[in-house]
Amino acid sequence: MPGIHGQRRTTHRARRRGARRHGLLAVASAVVAIGATAGLIEAGQDGRRTTAVPEPTPPPVLQPLPAVPTPTAAPPTASPSTVPTTAPPSPRPKASRTSAAPTATSAAPAPAPRNSLFRDPGSQVVQWVRANPDDPRRPLIESRIAAQPAAVWFAQYNPGQVAAEVRAVTRGAAAAGRTPVLVPYAIPDRDCGGASQGGAPDGAAYDAWIREFAEGLGAGPAIVILEPDAIALSDCLTAEARAARFASLARAGATLRAANPKARVYFDGGHSGWHPAPKQAAALRAAGVTTSGDGIFTNVANFRTTADERAYARQVLAALGGPSNLGAVIDTSRNGNGAPPPGQWCDPEGRALGQTPTTRTGEDRIDAYLWVKLPGESDGCSAAPGAFSPEYAHGLATG
Repeated sequence: MPGIHGQRRTTHRARRRGARRHGLLAVASAVVAIGATAGLIEAGQDGRRTTAVPEPTPPPVLQPLPAVPTPTAAPPTASPSTVPTTAPPSPRPKASRTSAAPTATSAAPAPAPRNSLFRDPGSQVVQWVRANPDDPRRPLIESRIAAQPAAVWFAQYNPGQVAAEVRAVTRGAAAAGRTPVLVPYAIPDRDCGGASQGGAPDGAAYDAWIREFAEGLGAGPAIVILEPDAIALSDCLTAEARAARFASLARAGATLRAANPKARVYFDGGHSGWHPAPKQAAALRAAGVTTSGDGIFTNVANFRTTADERAYARQVLAALGGPSNLGAVIDTSRNGNGAPPPGQWCDPEGRALGQTPTTRTGEDRIDAYLWVKLPGESDGCSAAPGAFSPEYAHGLATG
């Protein structure tokens, strides 16, 4: 679900490129030619590989990326919890109900979500509130953040366990009559090797992990935020690797929707300060959103205003050209004061909570405002990346 931005990675890589240039000069007399440096190139950075999507555009001012959230142990009650860092023994999931990824036509589109959203009782902020009854910041953090529904991230590649972990959340949500927001975050080459690097070792392993994830969805309403940054940040991949990723996302969307026809699956739309709408739409189309998804998500881990994101989401949907039932969800978790000044990307001061989560936006084609990036979980400055920082949370709550 929050993270390290492209700007810091761009600086680090610039330094590494400088070091490589000095090394090449030192051995120039001994070799005829040197191949281009292998590895991942950050989206928006000069020198990235060309691909089949529209031509690259100048980098945005701000591209915060979601770092792997720091999971925490389950609360002392029997309620659902986030994925633990060191997973405790858990019941192995039942065998898959399907032996192959379903086709995009296996399930009819689910209706737009309209019931209340689920508040995970095992989130880091809830656990902090429980453990710090005398902290003077507690009342505000509890009322303004911990009491609000937010997404649950599944950031570990953990075959044999993920189905049970998803099932724990969806069963808790069903018992409460609520809709969970779930974030599978294990795509191969995740985050282009940045702070949130990781994921499944290859496409086949990812397909199997997503099938297990789908087993845990149950039969009730659910919102799935499929792999933040997997599309908007895909410029770091070779054309071949990007095509493979997009095929994996298309299969994932179809698998999730077939496992639970009431689940709505949203694909990565980046945000209004990143790629132009036509470019993002072309990539989304290549990744199968028109056949395997229910819409797009924008602004995950970012600060762009809700008004800007609504306009951008509609531009992307228009550029997709249909189907007309595709909608958008917007991460409003910390966009109350809009984006910070250029260069201030890591737990920036002066930010504020945005629109509280709801599936009743009153806006055409905007299905929900969600808290995908959990407010108070650090980008890596006020605490370790993804760890809950009460200082940062309090700043957002008072911003």
